[in-house]
Amino acid sequence: MNISLYRVAFLTILRKEIRRFTRIWPQTLLPPAITMTLYFVIFGSLIGSRIGEMGGFTYMQFIMPGLIMMSVITNSYSNVVSSFFSSKFQHSIEELLVSPVPSWVILTGYVLGGVARGLIVGLVVTILALFFTDLQVHHLGLTLLVVFLTAVLFALGGFINALFARSFDDIAIIPTFVLTPLTYLGGVFYSIHLLPDFWQGVSLLNPILYMVNTFRYGILGVSDINPWAALSAISLFILVFFSLALYLLEKGRGIRH
Repeated sequence: MNISLYRVAFLTILRKEIRRFTRIWPQTLLPPAITMTLYFVIFGSLIGSRIGEMGGFTYMQFIMPGLIMMSVITNSYSNVVSSFFSSKFQHSIEELLVSPVPSWVILTGYVLGGVARGLIVGLVVTILALFFTDLQVHHLGLTLLVVFLTAVLFALGGFINALFARSFDDIAIIPTFVLTPLTYLGGVFYSIHLLPDFWQGVSLLNPILYMVNTFRYGILGVSDINPWAALSAISLFILVFFSLALYLLEKGRGIRH
């Protein structure tokens, strides 16, 4: 099987994934847009007017990067975990596994499908944010890089979750009990410098804190952590997650019985 056939297989999977969430856009793209608008109205306008400035910016400006990143994280993750588990549940993934398509092509196709949804939702949320506050990007290259790498990382996480999941209930465990708490405690709504020293140290164990703050640095130019160190950590996690997902897929973990 040559490179051109790999490309055809990859693009087929990617198109299928993109068509999947765009076909049902009222369920995949509209809800996060409405949810983030409510965050902007309630936390940014109503509560933010009482809080005042944070980090030298209005509260609306401060939380805007975190809310965009939150939408990218949740949608990249949920797209892959639901799509791949559905393929497992319907046994359609078995047709791919017995085909001459390499595992890395299958994995990359699903992951970039999740990345596409995450970035589209992130773009929609960014456009909505412009109705509430001004957007001046401090470092465009860093902003685009960190949002892409974060989408890749959580799409890989969704793939791994789907491999281990045995029922539709299992795919909701990680988002509910892991992603949501880490996101809300990841510096989206506050600077960790407001916390006591002990809780600042605890917050540094939260990986989402690094992604949110790096993205905030790219847009606003302020961060609670070193953005370049955070980028290195994100890249390392992507390498680990990709290797693990590829190994599990090749071994048929959760697929072959």
